[in-house]
Amino acid sequence: MTRAKFALGLALAALSTAAMAAPERWQLNMTPGVTATSQDVFQLHMLILWICVVIGIVVFGAMFYAMFKFRKSKGAVAATWSHNTTAEIIWTVIPVLILLGMAWPATKTLVRMADTGDAAMTVKITGYQWKWRYEYLGEDVNFMSSLSRAADEARQLGSGIDPSTVDNYLLDVDRPLVIPTNTKVRFVITADDVIHAWWVPALGWKQDAIPGFINEAWTEVNEPGVYRGQCAELCGKDHGFMPIVVIAKPKAEFDAWLAEQKAANAPATDAVAQAPSAP
Repeated sequence: MTRAKFALGLALAALSTAAMAAPERWQLNMTPGVTATSQDVFQLHMLILWICVVIGIVVFGAMFYAMFKFRKSKGAVAATWSHNTTAEIIWTVIPVLILLGMAWPATKTLVRMADTGDAAMTVKITGYQWKWRYEYLGEDVNFMSSLSRAADEARQLGSGIDPSTVDNYLLDVDRPLVIPTNTKVRFVITADDVIHAWWVPALGWKQDAIPGFINEAWTEVNEPGVYRGQCAELCGKDHGFMPIVVIAKPKAEFDAWLAEQKAANAPATDAVAQAPSAP
């Protein structure tokens, strides 16, 4: 029974990550997220979904109509023709037009997602087994972020722990990434050992972290809050214990936090600068 509860807790944790910061019970659809990108993706998803629903209704409606209207028991006789140019043109042109209509908004969304220009700040993200390093380029602030001690201790207990008793089980870190709201933040993403993937569902995108390569992405969070994610690439035996936490703060609060981080790093920097050089 305990193992079943443990497995259920893991499943619920995974589902909560796939939703947004506050998922609803029995939620089946995507969520709009907290960025313009995630909302564009959500709207595109809904557009394509309803197009597919209409296509399904038309296609299956025609099939069922033909099967019941022209069945053998009612005396229907199969036609002997095997080629109709008009019909072939129609069922070729219509799908092409539908695909073009779907490709246009999809391409616009992808182009906007790829545009990292005019960013106010840049954060370098490096994946390791099984943690992340965040470097605020040009600010002399960088730190490692890994699974929080409380979550790690609970994980080590295995089936002896009820995940529902641990807040944000396997989705909490010791040092979260902090970014300002209403600010375009550019990310340069890579890895030091194996392939990872940085994924926070509420931001609306996922980017691979590949050793020797630099991938780019960006975000602009409009709502202060805490947004959680995970490594979305199978990066090793502890892949499930590599969470991501992003805290979006108003600009003034972020500036104060950044100043604190710089002050904390300053003594170490000064000590290194003043240390006598080796003979």
